[in-house]
Amino acid sequence: MQNNNDFSAVYDLVVVGSGAGAMTAAVTAADQGLSVLMVEKAAQYGGTSALSGGGIWIPNNHYFKAIGGNDSAELSWTYLKAAVGDRVDEKRLRTYLEKSPEMIVWLEQNTRVRYAVADKYPDYYQHLPGALPGGRSLDPELFDLAQLGDELPALREAAPGNLLMGRIAWTARHAHKAMSKSRGWRLMILWLMLRYKLDFSWRKKTNSKRDRRTALGNSLVASLRASMMDRNIALWLNTDFRELIEQDGRISGVVVERNGQLQRIQANKGVILGAGGFEQNQMLRDKYLPQPTQVAWSATPAGANTGAALEAGQAVGAATDLMDWGWWAPSLLVPGEDRARGVFAERAFPGAIVVNSQGKRFVNEAIAYLEFVDAMYRDHAATGGKSIPSWVIFDSKFRFNYAMGPLMPAQIMPDSRLRKNWLNNVYYKADSLDELAGQIGVDAAGLKATVQRVNGFARSGKDEDFDRGGNVFDRYYGDSNITPNPCLAPLEKGPFYAMPMYAGDIGTKGGLLTNEQAQVLRESGEPIAGLYAIGNTSSSVMGTTYPGAGGTLGPAMTFGYVAALHIAQQ
Repeated sequence: MQNNNDFSAVYDLVVVGSGAGAMTAAVTAADQGLSVLMVEKAAQYGGTSALSGGGIWIPNNHYFKAIGGNDSAELSWTYLKAAVGDRVDEKRLRTYLEKSPEMIVWLEQNTRVRYAVADKYPDYYQHLPGALPGGRSLDPELFDLAQLGDELPALREAAPGNLLMGRIAWTARHAHKAMSKSRGWRLMILWLMLRYKLDFSWRKKTNSKRDRRTALGNSLVASLRASMMDRNIALWLNTDFRELIEQDGRISGVVVERNGQLQRIQANKGVILGAGGFEQNQMLRDKYLPQPTQVAWSATPAGANTGAALEAGQAVGAATDLMDWGWWAPSLLVPGEDRARGVFAERAFPGAIVVNSQGKRFVNEAIAYLEFVDAMYRDHAATGGKSIPSWVIFDSKFRFNYAMGPLMPAQIMPDSRLRKNWLNNVYYKADSLDELAGQIGVDAAGLKATVQRVNGFARSGKDEDFDRGGNVFDRYYGDSNITPNPCLAPLEKGPFYAMPMYAGDIGTKGGLLTNEQAQVLRESGEPIAGLYAIGNTSSSVMGTTYPGAGGTLGPAMTFGYVAALHIAQQ
């Protein structure tokens, strides 16, 4: 690019961040004839998207219809509006409903991105009108990392918790089959392990234990990066975004620090901020989020999402919304890991319960993760500080059969093989519930009474307190071999285990307020010319809710697509 005045480089569009939403915007803009620069402060690309499940919630999508699924714009609107209510401008909701199916069709036809429908993954709010028992969430297909060539080392590696045995790629559909112990799950795991084992030449070539195939969010990011490479889109890593350049009331570029030098980059047509939220900034967490809150509880990469884009937008007069909300997910802390581990599926497995320090349950453990942490905060306030951390409790039968965070089932990884510093840190263990309660500071009488009550529910199949297992979403990760309720089993056989669970997140929901074109708005409601925000840099189009799996990445990619088209049309 040619220099212009005091700018060190000139592009039509500058995209800040390298997650799935940012990359979708970049490839869309490039195909509209725009020159694009992407800047990423980290040494690797992909952001939190590369560590995520990679699912996208796309109502009324063509994948579901192709297998005979029954969905429509009207039915999807009924559900989305019932979930979000009036918390978000209706034009934004309508745009998401209309443009998200268009976006994924465009990606499929023009890029290397490939998805499959998760036809059995239910919407999260099954009690609302318009909810479906499956079909709106899409799961990335496996991607061959050899397609990245020299760009492979710069791809942020998948989270170990997203891989079979911490290293083997599997899709969300594979994981569900294994976790629910559906027919043929053992053969499937053996096949995945054998495929990995026989691909030794790839591991030798790359001098790593990385699977040649990647899945989930890592697959999505890798396929988008390969699509950027097809278009020769510039990506600057180790480039720290500092501020926006405003000229005559319009955003005309950005200031970045690269190789120790400040550079001014001109953006002739616009800037898209897709740099995540502020969950890695303790000062901003303390300012905006409910208390208590800690950076250490977040499941996002250390130092990644510090709110720089948010503060840059505020500096030029941008309005904000939903600043006291996160994409909540309960989390566990593991020594030596640079981020917490989110607890998503395991809470639905039969034979584990979650209690506060009074030894009492306070929510359906199998509920969607955003609502689970919201319940933690509400119970914490109601009990005078008794629910953060909460404690997940299970017995030796659960320990043998199921995973919980970093603890793989004991039939695969017995206690003797666990790291020594995990005991009385990651997990606690005792021969009796009384002894366990004493170790973790939970009321013993309360815990014993709760376990006795839950054991009765397990035998009857009906959770009379919170209706756990009472809908198709709860049962999605239940054990299909357990009757009468796949989400309930008694806690009877010692030793007993406990793990502290924190009010974690997979990002913040609050951010710069945008309109239906992803333009950032001033407090007056007028757009800031040339400035767009997507993903967690913007306030969520889902409001305070989480309608289904992929409710984060789906909007990020959709509004990245929408923003790029709008910029190209200006």
